[in-house]
Amino acid sequence: MIPLKTRKKTNQKMAIDEERSEVFIRAHSRGFPAYLEELEKEAKEQDVPVIRKGTQELLRFLLCMKNPVRILEIGTAVGFSSLLMAEYTKENCSITTVENYAPRIEEAKKNFEKYDKNKKIKLLEGDAGEILSKLEGKYDFIFLDGPKGQYEAYLDDILRIMDYKALLVTDNIFKEGDVLESRYALERRDRTIHSRMREFLLRLRDEESLESVILSNGDGATLSVKKWIKNEES
Repeated sequence: MIPLKTRKKTNQKMAIDEERSEVFIRAHSRGFPAYLEELEKEAKEQDVPVIRKGTQELLRFLLCMKNPVRILEIGTAVGFSSLLMAEYTKENCSITTVENYAPRIEEAKKNFEKYDKNKKIKLLEGDAGEILSKLEGKYDFIFLDGPKGQYEAYLDDILRIMDYKALLVTDNIFKEGDVLESRYALERRDRTIHSRMREFLLRLRDEESLESVILSNGDGATLSVKKWIKNEES
């Protein structure tokens, strides 16, 4: 078992390395529109989580490569990532985003009204698991950034609505470094999320309809593409 003091030092080093990485990425990035930079700054001042700079760069790249038409996002917060995706997709793209926390819903609505110029974004309010079970049709790009302990519970419905060659991007899979540790090195209250995230990653690995890769940028991410299965109905 890793002593708690040692684990704290490891997490502190990871935080320092991440800060250095973010500074480096910013220095070599073309940047984002001013309103997104301002939204990010405001969110951080209010301790509202927004996707890290490395994930922002990754999303922009993937969106430009994939050119999705129908996007689903789980975890809206104040709408930063929804607006980023709207910024780097074509006018015919629609973005459905799901959030359950009332104060953030109201803030997201204000931001969408102000910045969603082409009215691409539709906000669904409520529990993501319940909403996912009722969604119909196929999505070609899914960004999963909701409650970390529920990722595995969402996966069956996500697979159901993923189109052939659809891309699933999952954020924060390392959970501030905790998932990289032995569960016995964690405080008891953190062990459930640790176990559930490990189960989710194993399911991604073993799911025959997906090809997945783990990325170490930011707080960790996975990319999963839906494969054609010979006996699967089209």
